[in-house]
Amino acid sequence: MVVPRTLRLLRGARNTSPPLQVRCDFDKVGRAKSTASVGSIGDESKTLNAPSQHAQELPPHSLLPNKMLLRSLLVATISSRPWLLTPALKMLQSLVHPRLSFVDVDKNPLLRSILKRTFYNHFCAGENRDEVQSTISNIKDMGFKGVILTYAREIVVDATGPASKSGASVSDQSFKEESAKDQGIEDWKEGVLETVNMIGEGDILALKLTGAGESAMKALAANTPLPDQLMDALQQICTRAVDRNARIFIDAEQQSVQTGIDTVALDLMRKYNTNGTAVVFNTYQAYLKSTPNTVKAHLDIAEKEKFTLGIKLVRGAYINSEPRDLINDTKPETDNSYNFIAASIIRQRYGTIGGNSPFPSTELFLATHNRESALMADRLVKEQLAGGLQPPKIQYGQLLGMADGVSCKLLQIGNESTDKSRSVAPEVFKCLSWGSLGDCLSYLLRRAVENRDAVGRTKEEYLGLRRETFRRLRRGFM
Repeated sequence: MVVPRTLRLLRGARNTSPPLQVRCDFDKVGRAKSTASVGSIGDESKTLNAPSQHAQELPPHSLLPNKMLLRSLLVATISSRPWLLTPALKMLQSLVHPRLSFVDVDKNPLLRSILKRTFYNHFCAGENRDEVQSTISNIKDMGFKGVILTYAREIVVDATGPASKSGASVSDQSFKEESAKDQGIEDWKEGVLETVNMIGEGDILALKLTGAGESAMKALAANTPLPDQLMDALQQICTRAVDRNARIFIDAEQQSVQTGIDTVALDLMRKYNTNGTAVVFNTYQAYLKSTPNTVKAHLDIAEKEKFTLGIKLVRGAYINSEPRDLINDTKPETDNSYNFIAASIIRQRYGTIGGNSPFPSTELFLATHNRESALMADRLVKEQLAGGLQPPKIQYGQLLGMADGVSCKLLQIGNESTDKSRSVAPEVFKCLSWGSLGDCLSYLLRRAVENRDAVGRTKEEYLGLRRETFRRLRRGFM
């Protein structure tokens, strides 16, 4: 059950810790001592991670199977061209909230077939157990360490709507009464438990807590204890995941509910992250100005209470719906924040934490589509080991259907590792959503919007896929 001491410790950490100066501190914390000249993270990573001759001969996208390559090229072609992506976005928006039967995927078999064979199969794992496990098997056959699987059912949180305002005025008792008859929580629980049964040892379950429905959202917005029905569901989910030797990621969401999510995540870590291993991870969004201090506050709590802090670090996913003043002013500021947090955890020195004092037990998962951030982290891990230091466990992940150039580059680094360095080869995961085509439409729309907002990265991915397609055509598509 959620306990009040989390809030007291968080308030104490916020009140006693000065704001971290990300841009200044990163040069101190995130630089290699052997660097001859100071440059950008991107320049340094490209220099210290120069690809071998073999990697130059076989580009990262060479690891993609033919079918995946061609589908990726189709999606990237649309995503990298505004005149194609704009109508595609409008189409997806009309499918999410269909007003006419011919744009309802449940009523139009032709539309359903086209969407299923293209965008759905590119970004999603499947609609049932057989489809999902086939997708997982194909991904692991490519060399990925495992998958992050999430159930697609969700509700959209409106940060300015009545939910975030009414949550603070609803009593704990009303939450309990509502939850006792909440079919939404029960449906969510059954879907998530089915998800757990689809993953194997070492895989990861991703939980979106607001997917449990309105009562869960209200409790999270008010940062009050979750409904008893939902707490029981979380207990069953965590127990089954532990039995299957899987881990759990608590997804970040809008700031109107994030404080409540942090409270739940920390309490789950207290219970399950007790043997020097992280079973439960919280998600931290680097585009928020407050995130460096939030991470520091949680590190302090983990050290005081002696549990392992599981950190899943992302750049952020709700830039179009969050209050703009909460988010870094520029993308370079977000990149610096992300790299600062990652480098500080790997080097086990975060502001005043570490150095001559013990650093909390941590595990780090870098969910990133940024090549420079991923290569920087891999280099820093190897530098720590070369210096006789033991960095925390670190793994990497990208969304299915996106940033395959980054994923495959990390796989190549592992494939090229010598027997001596095999133990520090990057462990890479793909993040998958599963559910009915209707359930996944909102997820597909978010992926399309993300591709629209990441114009430079999308164009780079398209060019890489096109080069690899032409290379295979010249070789007879073998």
